[in-house]
Amino acid sequence: MTAPSPPPPPPALDFTHEPLGVILPALRAALASAGEVAFSVPDPDLGLGLYAGEAAAHGLHRPWPVWTDLADLLGAHLLTPDRLEGGRVRLRLRAWADVPDPDAAGYGAGGEWGRVDKLEDPVFLFTLVEALRRVDPPAGGRVLALGVNRGRELDALALAFGKRELEVLGLDLDETALAAARAQHPAATFRAFDVTTLPAPQLGRFDLVLALSLLHSPSIRQDVLLAAVCRQHLTPTGGLILGYPNARYRDGTLSYGARVRNFARPDLSLLAADVTDARRGLQKRGFKVFVTGKSEVLVTAIPAGARTPGRLEL
Repeated sequence: MTAPSPPPPPPALDFTHEPLGVILPALRAALASAGEVAFSVPDPDLGLGLYAGEAAAHGLHRPWPVWTDLADLLGAHLLTPDRLEGGRVRLRLRAWADVPDPDAAGYGAGGEWGRVDKLEDPVFLFTLVEALRRVDPPAGGRVLALGVNRGRELDALALAFGKRELEVLGLDLDETALAAARAQHPAATFRAFDVTTLPAPQLGRFDLVLALSLLHSPSIRQDVLLAAVCRQHLTPTGGLILGYPNARYRDGTLSYGARVRNFARPDLSLLAADVTDARRGLQKRGFKVFVTGKSEVLVTAIPAGARTPGRLEL
């Protein structure tokens, strides 16, 4: 007795002049039914310079970012397209696997979070290097990284400053993450430390304080921590870079938008409140403040009289 043949794949959808309001629910229904959908659309490369939805020779033009954003919205990977005849391409979406977020198992080096390298996000890489150059710690200056984890973001220091020597101290609670950080950055110092106990006079003062993906934690009072850092751990010419997550990882993919517990879609209200509070508080303390970024929003604070660097080129 032979095994039954697998069911045939669903027929590919074909879109030419349909508005996105028709395409989106059709793709959502197909993904919900089969977990994957193929569809053909006008080749985005042939409509360069047109706006999304403008008429082109083979239908309504939509640039590639429309399809990447749509895939993210629908919770799917956008797979490698196939070029078809007649100025069209076949796209495929595959639903994300039902796996937990990387932080579900904690932030240790052996967990899923240990696989994440945020410097592989081009916008984060660019905006972090830009922020570092705005603060511009002097040669021999001290850098304090709060919640440093594996220390991967510290690689951006070399990108920003080349061979400039800096004294780096990283603080975190997870010993496995700190062990990985020590292996990655042997010239730096890493200590197990609870940042909620700051100020700690024995740590001294620093020319740059980094706190990336830390201040939104429920265990941290942002106003209290920033006050402690500004009063007792920042030099008179020092600056801060604060990072607020505006994304999450799903099945290896960075998905835009801050998530609130029990909300199906991103809600930026808490993120906006944290960023606004930090900005206002730092301005009251005499800092010039910049807000940049996308998947991680960076708040960069430098003394009001400090020079602002010109155009950044990596």
